[in-house]
Amino acid sequence: MPGQFGNSWPSYDFPRISARLIKYLALGIIVFILLIGSVYQVSPEEIGVILRFGKFVRTTAPGLHFKLPLGIEKLTKVPVQRQLKLEFGYRTIRPGVKSEYYTNEETRKESLMLTGDLNVVVAEWIVQYKIKDPYKFLFKVRDPVQTFRAMTEAVVRQVVGDASVDEVITFGRASLAAEAMALLQKLVDAYELGIEVNQLIFQDVNPPDPVKPSFNEVNQALQEKERKINEAWAEYNQEIPRAQGEAEQLIRAAEGYAAERVNNARGDAARFISIYREYAKAPAVTRKRLYLETLNEVLANIERKIIVDEAQKNILPLLNLGEEVKK
Repeated sequence: MPGQFGNSWPSYDFPRISARLIKYLALGIIVFILLIGSVYQVSPEEIGVILRFGKFVRTTAPGLHFKLPLGIEKLTKVPVQRQLKLEFGYRTIRPGVKSEYYTNEETRKESLMLTGDLNVVVAEWIVQYKIKDPYKFLFKVRDPVQTFRAMTEAVVRQVVGDASVDEVITFGRASLAAEAMALLQKLVDAYELGIEVNQLIFQDVNPPDPVKPSFNEVNQALQEKERKINEAWAEYNQEIPRAQGEAEQLIRAAEGYAAERVNNARGDAARFISIYREYAKAPAVTRKRLYLETLNEVLANIERKIIVDEAQKNILPLLNLGEEVKK
C-alpha cells in the first residue's frame, strides 16, 4: 500500500536468454514431435498397414518401425493373429466362467428362422474368423465386419430353410453348421473380404416358446421310439446268433447221425454179402459156423451155465433154479 510501502514497487532482474538457446530449444521440440510421429510399435498378433496421403503403400511386420510424420503416412493396425467372433441371437455382456448375456428386439429378429417344412425355430449361433489379408479387409469392401455379419446371417437362413425342423433341432445341427461354414467361405472369397472362417457353431436351437411344450412331447416320443428300436435290435442281435448257433449244432448232429447210420448200413450190407458168398459156397459149414459164433457171443454174457441133456426126462430136485431166476 502507498502509506506503508511507499509509492514505488521493488524491481527484479530476470536472466537474459540468448536467441541461440531459444532456437535450439525450438529445434529440439520439433525433432521430438517428429520423432514421436515417426516411430510406432506393431504387436506380435498384428500387421501394420501404412497409407501415404490415403494410398496404400506397404505392410509392416510386428516390431518397431518408422514412418513419415505430420500425417504424411498413417498407420492402421490389423489383428491378423487374433481369433475374432460374431454372435447371432444374443450378445455377451461379460465373458467368464459364468458369462452374462442379453437379448433385445434386434437379436430376436436374428434368431427367428423358417425351416424347410414351414416350422419356426429360434437359433443362436456364433462364427469365429481371422483376417488373412489386411489389404482386402480394409480396402475391398466398405465396413467389412457388417458385411460379413450380413453374409453369415443370409447363409445360415439359407441352410436352415432347406432343412427340416428335426434336422435343425436334433440330429442335423453339426452337418448344417459345416455346410453353412463352407458356403460362407465361398461367399467371402467371392467378395474379397480377406477373411478366413474358422468355425460356425449353433449354440442353441429351440422352437418358439408358445409351442415348446408340445415340441418337447414330440421329441420325448421320438426318443422313446428310438430307445425301443435300439432295445429290439439289441435283443435281435442276442437271440438270432444264438438260434443260428443252435440250428447249426442240430444240423451238424443230424449230419453226423446220418453219416453214422449210412456207414453202419453199408458195413452191415457188406458183411451180409460176404457171409452170403461163403454160404453159397458151403451152406452146411457156414450155417454151423454162424450157429457156433452166435452161441459164443450169447454164452459169454451168462454168468452161470446149466447144461441139461436133451434126453433127460426126470426132474432134478437139487437144482436151485429159483435163485438163478432172481439173479
